[in-house]
Amino acid sequence: MSGHVFARSPRADLPVAASGSGAEVVDAAGRRYLDGSGGAVVVGIGHGVTEVIDAIAAQARQIAYVHGTAFTTASVEAYADELAAVLPVPDARVYPVSGGSEAVETAMKMARAYHLARGEDRHVLVSRQGSYHGNTRAALDVSGRAGLRAPYLPWLGAARHTSTPYEYRCPFPDTHPVGCGARHAAELERTILAAGAGQVAAFIAEPVAGAALGACVPPEDYWPAVAEVCRRYGVLLIADEVMTGFGRTARWFACEHWDVRPDIVVGAKGAASGYWPLGFAACTGTVHDTIVAGGFVHGFTNSHHPVGAAAGLAVLRVLRERNLIAAAETMGDRLDSALHSELADHPAVGDIRGLGMLRGIELVADRVTRAPFARDRRITEQVVVACAAEGALVYSSTGGADGRDGDLILLGPPLVITADQVDELAARCGRAIRRVLP
Repeated sequence: MSGHVFARSPRADLPVAASGSGAEVVDAAGRRYLDGSGGAVVVGIGHGVTEVIDAIAAQARQIAYVHGTAFTTASVEAYADELAAVLPVPDARVYPVSGGSEAVETAMKMARAYHLARGEDRHVLVSRQGSYHGNTRAALDVSGRAGLRAPYLPWLGAARHTSTPYEYRCPFPDTHPVGCGARHAAELERTILAAGAGQVAAFIAEPVAGAALGACVPPEDYWPAVAEVCRRYGVLLIADEVMTGFGRTARWFACEHWDVRPDIVVGAKGAASGYWPLGFAACTGTVHDTIVAGGFVHGFTNSHHPVGAAAGLAVLRVLRERNLIAAAETMGDRLDSALHSELADHPAVGDIRGLGMLRGIELVADRVTRAPFARDRRITEQVVVACAAEGALVYSSTGGADGRDGDLILLGPPLVITADQVDELAARCGRAIRRVLP
């Protein structure tokens, strides 16, 4: 390589990606990899989908960029209309941006603007311990992932954090598993009251925890109880669906598993399936009308981008036409079975969990006590390298157990993955884990 790239990875020997098709990536040396994670759980519709590529090119030929304060475009209008039809918020109003962190920032500002327009000076944001909502400064502040926050702590501290439904390491072992949802709701209520009920603007959470805690699925009573607390105190509910949206958990959006209707939904990653940097914050019509009446001081240079909207619209149509939401359920069940068959008896595999095409493998030093490996052993990093050597790409997460220790492997392959590829992915992951942890 040229040496002028400020690389994302500390590795100096990264292969060069040359092409991709479906659930496969090919490097410049001709080596083929099963894309078991869709990159950073981004690629939903698969690599090399010509309909999306053609839509991007067609829009760029027509007009590539105009500023959102000067023009709207047919692609932005059409995208918002079709997206609104599948969003779990009534009369949705879509604010397109360039990615997940921008979308979270937008949602937080929406919440603040909503309360100001109603004459309430609410500014406190609440999220969960161990959570991740983005890497911009405000998004990092509301995140609860200690390792990512640590270098920037002098800049952080405005947000509050409450308990998280991490069922494998439940914070309420005295009553687990009965009544966990009510216990978490009570913790959220205490957090709101401690901050001042009239000060809290919004509660933000992933319906299913993504990268930070490795596909943690909450108990069935969690979301109804938490949503009720938010409504009781006039706190807006923001569903962070950056990783879980667009069929990833076998629903259009993961909050649909519990019939949750948030005030604001945040999306990205699968929205454009990696073909274009695209995210959005979408609020209810009521929230929108209230904000507009008071004014919304916000904007990005590349928000409401016509090419991004064209990419997002094409992805929506591919998801529908190829029935990929249903495929995520079928292949997700198969992946879960294959992982359990391959790894359930391994002494270092503490938990295999998830929904649809989002699956996590938690690795532990002791299955009985659930004690994590020490961080300096870098187990996750070793497994990721071993998986790549087996021709499988997986996503990593560390620090989930206590903020420092904890090793997780996350799988989120393209929804077009075949049954044979699912079985092969599980087999390759199994061989890699046994290589690192014999």
